[in-house]
Amino acid sequence: MGVKNLWDILESCKQTLPLHHLQNKRVCVDLSCWMVQLQTACRGYVCVKEKVYLRNLFHRLRALIALNCSVIFITDGSIPGIKVSTYRRRLGLITEATHETNLQKVPPLRRNMGSEFSCMIKEAKVLGVALGIPCLDGIEEAEAQCALLNSSSLCDGCFSSDSDVFLFGARTVYRDICLGEGGYVICYEMADIESKLGFGRNSLITLGLLLGNDYSKKVHGFGPETACQIVRTIGDDNVLREVSSEGYAIVKKKISTKKLSQVSGCGANKENELVHNEINVNKKNKISTNQFLHVINAYLKPKCHPPDSEAVQRVCAPHPFLHTELRQICAKYFDWSPEKTDEYILPKMAERDLRRFANLRSTSSEFGDNVALRKMPVTCPLSAIRKERKLQGREYFEVSWQGVDGLNTSIVPADLVECACPEKISEFMARKGEPKMRVRKPGGKKKSSDKAAMNEVDLQLQGLLISIQSQAKNFVPESEKPSCPDFLRNVDADINVNSINAKVEVIDLLTPSPPIRACKVAKYKESIAPPVDVIDVCESENDESVEHEKKARELRLFLDSIRGDIYLD
Repeated sequence: MGVKNLWDILESCKQTLPLHHLQNKRVCVDLSCWMVQLQTACRGYVCVKEKVYLRNLFHRLRALIALNCSVIFITDGSIPGIKVSTYRRRLGLITEATHETNLQKVPPLRRNMGSEFSCMIKEAKVLGVALGIPCLDGIEEAEAQCALLNSSSLCDGCFSSDSDVFLFGARTVYRDICLGEGGYVICYEMADIESKLGFGRNSLITLGLLLGNDYSKKVHGFGPETACQIVRTIGDDNVLREVSSEGYAIVKKKISTKKLSQVSGCGANKENELVHNEINVNKKNKISTNQFLHVINAYLKPKCHPPDSEAVQRVCAPHPFLHTELRQICAKYFDWSPEKTDEYILPKMAERDLRRFANLRSTSSEFGDNVALRKMPVTCPLSAIRKERKLQGREYFEVSWQGVDGLNTSIVPADLVECACPEKISEFMARKGEPKMRVRKPGGKKKSSDKAAMNEVDLQLQGLLISIQSQAKNFVPESEKPSCPDFLRNVDADINVNSINAKVEVIDLLTPSPPIRACKVAKYKESIAPPVDVIDVCESENDESVEHEKKARELRLFLDSIRGDIYLD
């Protein structure tokens, strides 16, 4: 709960920061606040039975682990005696009319450790221990212990939705966290509250007294604006001292001053109304100075573990990741297989180790010692970069790991790899620039050079066949030629025989043969004389064409056999 309307007063100081803001930080978590948030987000019997709240806590923690954000759980202890009446009133055990006196004599109340909410807290603590997250059980208020660790610089900030964490002395408060795409945290800095609003810790405690808090009711008669005006008027340095010495009297004095300024500009009826309201306010406000002092001391001197105590030193020390125990917990609560658990957590653990390695290299560089990657005292967990990736507009690398059992590859931000091991990026870019060598698979295609040579031979063979076929088509058989006198036929036969016998026939396979020119003779006019049968005893004039076609056929068969051998290879 905290101080009523305080979050609204601090609205101008709210910052929405990217989740990356938590990188390499140590934060304290008011575990009760987180469990209330997670339980409220998913109500119902099914959500409780399937432990959706615990599963969401697991995903929230692994996101922080990937950022190398160290987490310390803080749990509530006993209920302070000054808060017992408020606690019972919230549970409906007492009415508003109960007279609250002797608050200092009320002993602290032990919490019911067997309640449903207490069991949820126990489950969260067990899960945290398996993930290497320690837990500090507070003496009383968890937010008070968080604020003490933050103000002592033992942590960089604290997660709490109770606004009175500022009254306990916290300097950096994270009110809420959101995961997923565009994850962010809601942050409030005490430095901004002091500079923008003029409220220090003393002023915030005074606002808690006037507006109501976990330890006392509000002062009737004015709201947040009037309370802020009164606190600013007195000033942060003097406000607690005056309230401690005068108590409610100083508040009445400020209210009366305000009423007088209003009465001076009003009529008689308005004046009577204001006086009547002031009387009613005085009747309702039965707050004694002693009660103010109890509330002030509760905020200034809460019961907590001192910063130098053994309990605090224990939770600030590193804690190991219990892999086997985490698998068992996830199998018990979520019904996950070991492989599914590893798929969720191991990439985040590897990314955390890479961030720690990047911090080590950055620290050595700040001292002027630029140590080469292979000479680092700690082995780089990243083995090699596989490929480039792009997710949600950001550059990533798919990398392989070494020394991480059960994890081969995962995706990490490119800027992280650049900080941790830029040498790996250079190696990857060098491999990426090399020409890719094609490996010939059995039964696969030929190399490009073999295919080009085969195509060239095939074109030559096709051209040769086309030329041979064109010669065969252009040849005119003797039977189709016009008939001519016997003496001309005998003369042509003698010439052809002599020319064939005189030459040695050579067939050039590469150069096409010239077309055979037909013999041009004058048309013979048909004679009136009766036809005479002539028996030609010499060789047929078609012998040459038959021999040519025979050789062409043999050449085609030879070329087909060559082509077959080429394709078989």
